[in-house]
Amino acid sequence: MGQDYTLDTIQNRYSFINWKANQIKFVENAPSFAKLFRKLDTIAKGKEENVHIFHIGGSHIQADIYSNRLRTYLQHMSPTAKGQRGFIFPYKIAHTNNPSNYNVEYDGNWTGYRCSIKKDSVAWGMSGVTAVFKDSVANIKIKANHRGYDAQQYDFNRIRIFYDNWSEDYEIHFKEEGLIADTKVNKEAHFVEYVLTQTLEELEFCVQRIGNPENPEFLMMGMELMNDNPGVQYTTIGVNGASFSYYDRCKFFNDQLMLYTPDLFIVSVGTNDAYHPDFDPEEYTMYYENLILNVQKANPDCAVLLTVPNDSYYKRKYPNPRTRVMQKIIYKLAEKHKMAVWDFYEIMGGFNSSRDWYQHKLMPKDRIHFTQLGYRIKADLLLQALTNSWEKELQLAPNSVLNQIINE
Repeated sequence: MGQDYTLDTIQNRYSFINWKANQIKFVENAPSFAKLFRKLDTIAKGKEENVHIFHIGGSHIQADIYSNRLRTYLQHMSPTAKGQRGFIFPYKIAHTNNPSNYNVEYDGNWTGYRCSIKKDSVAWGMSGVTAVFKDSVANIKIKANHRGYDAQQYDFNRIRIFYDNWSEDYEIHFKEEGLIADTKVNKEAHFVEYVLTQTLEELEFCVQRIGNPENPEFLMMGMELMNDNPGVQYTTIGVNGASFSYYDRCKFFNDQLMLYTPDLFIVSVGTNDAYHPDFDPEEYTMYYENLILNVQKANPDCAVLLTVPNDSYYKRKYPNPRTRVMQKIIYKLAEKHKMAVWDFYEIMGGFNSSRDWYQHKLMPKDRIHFTQLGYRIKADLLLQALTNSWEKELQLAPNSVLNQIINE
């Protein structure tokens, strides 16, 4: 991972990018953003405040490349800016790609199930991924820091493990004796929270079968690495291949979302919805609106940012015209619900612009995903758009917030 945080990636060297379009649209009609920017500004000034950002999407978000770059920017804007690592999923035990900024080691025979695989059927939570274990004992080691951007480390003194705690087939044990000060069980959102006697950066525990139950199974649905630090917490929810209809299969999604009160919820779902020619605009609108309403239940004052998916190709051969349909739907939903839009489709250059991004090595051959540099550019563009709106809302000097963030 690169160590350079300056916004050198977006110095107008790519003429096909629509630089003027890089803005948060309709933010002046979304009062929740004023509250968000005031809270962020308090943190930027070195005072204590809490901001929780959720970012949901598909493979772009599961990889946590551009979202982690944004997380790092925001958590470095002052000495009080770094919040806890928060909710994660140990993707490696589900045999799918794990973000590089935290590490998972494990043993035992686990089977991964993603909500985006039609043939898969299992209980899913907020992560949209579940890893199933059916043998006698398995060990898991979580390292909160791995190949991050810098040496400013995450630590935690509490951990939540989300699993099928309606079953009594398995117990969770910790390798180190005397580590647990208290245990709290939540049967509605299906987790157990362990209060630790010390602050750690990594932790090892085991999942052990109790007796000889018939058809035993342990369903790992996620973890949360917690501490008492104020600042920015940036939670990503991403599943390779996920669309709104697939997230709708997650039985415990809303129960677990209700544990939190997000200050900013970024919706980046859509690339997979529009991939196939049988894309149904009405169904997409319905699922999108349902997610918005659920976010508002978790926090009626939450600022919601709807992002238009990137231009992409179908089967690596044909530029996908359905993203333009999706773009119109997102604008209508933003107007209806007083929410803001970051139109990355327009910023990229519009229809078939992924051809230019691919030719300049910013996208791979599939022209759906991005290269490392492409993701860096995407993160830098979103940071610039957010800080510009922040500066305008609080009547600050142009680029004053952006310069502070990138120079901290």
